[in-house]
Amino acid sequence: MVNGKPVPSGLLDYIVAEQIKRGAPQTPEIRDTIRRELVNQEILKQEAIKKGLASTETVQYQMQMMNQAILSNALREDFLAKNEVSESDLQEAYNNIAKMMGGQEYHASHILVEKEEQAKALIDKLNKGASFAELAKANSKDPGSARNGGDLDWANPNSFVPEFSQAMVQLEKGKYTKQPVKSQFGYHIILVNDVRTSTPPALDTVKDQLKEGLLAQKWEKYQADLLSNAKVQ
Repeated sequence: MVNGKPVPSGLLDYIVAEQIKRGAPQTPEIRDTIRRELVNQEILKQEAIKKGLASTETVQYQMQMMNQAILSNALREDFLAKNEVSESDLQEAYNNIAKMMGGQEYHASHILVEKEEQAKALIDKLNKGASFAELAKANSKDPGSARNGGDLDWANPNSFVPEFSQAMVQLEKGKYTKQPVKSQFGYHIILVNDVRTSTPPALDTVKDQLKEGLLAQKWEKYQADLLSNAKVQ
């Protein structure tokens, strides 16, 4: 009791349990510390109410914001606790990732230009012994790779647009496309620096991350459904 007002012991129990979850030591001292803090806060709260601060517009808005955040989080926790990810959903998600990560990986470089004539002129220079990296630095309009001589690093063919991938996988190591490859971005000249076989991680090693991601997708859909059915004026 603080000035005749009760502070529930259940609140103290809840806060102690939360602190222990976060790694605090389970000792009598922590309970006593939290109890003293609750008493201090209750005294300050009573004084604020006495001064009429609880009815000010700013405090009312702040309390409303906190109330919304707490209830929104409670809804999310309740949803996640009651919605499971099936083994079939996990397997399907894993298969999609394995497809993206497995098989052949290519260490490719490219030069991207706007016009076919430009690409053909650069291919002619390559045929005469010009450096692919230097031509990429000087001519490619892909800012992410141009400064690195067109280097796209290691990637699965599924990471690229279909036209690019189809041309790339036809090349042998050290070879480049003899004709420009057209895509939605422009015209590419593609060089395959190296090829390797990639093995995706085992399902057990990524299961937790997959489950977390699938649950997040379920929550996002639940929110979207609520928003679409809400009447907002």
